[in-house]
Amino acid sequence: MTSESVQPVSGPSRRTVVAAVGAAGLTVALTACGSDDEASGSSTEQGGGATNEGGGSSAGAGGAALAKTTDIPEGSGKIFEKEKVVVSQPTAGEFKAFSTVCTHRNCPMVDLKDDIISCTCHGSQFSVLDGSVKKDPAVKPLEPKQITVNGDSITLA
Repeated sequence: MTSESVQPVSGPSRRTVVAAVGAAGLTVALTACGSDDEASGSSTEQGGGATNEGGGSSAGAGGAALAKTTDIPEGSGKIFEKEKVVVSQPTAGEFKAFSTVCTHRNCPMVDLKDDIISCTCHGSQFSVLDGSVKKDPAVKPLEPKQITVNGDSITLA
């Protein structure tokens, strides 16, 4: 007769599983934050003016086509929620773009009336014509975004 010892099968401890799940969640959160920071850093360096190159291809610098120039009202703007950008036309034929993320506490802004975009979190207001703060608590202007105007097409760079 042989005496075989059967060893119970055991998996990782509960503490190991909880620690691994927490580490994975933290990694995802930090990766998401890091990619947003990188994107906003490069956009800040590019400035907020539009390049008007008349004619040619509408796919400038691999960016997403946002709108036709006729879609942007003069003296006001239009919000593009998915892209988190507002495009404005301060004067006829001049186009600018700014982030729709409030500089006070990073809340998304989707409330645009005339030339003022408002933050529903804390009440900050900004001009979409130049990005300036019109009502605090925000003290920093909106982050400019780079756009390109080719013919009648506005493209996010």
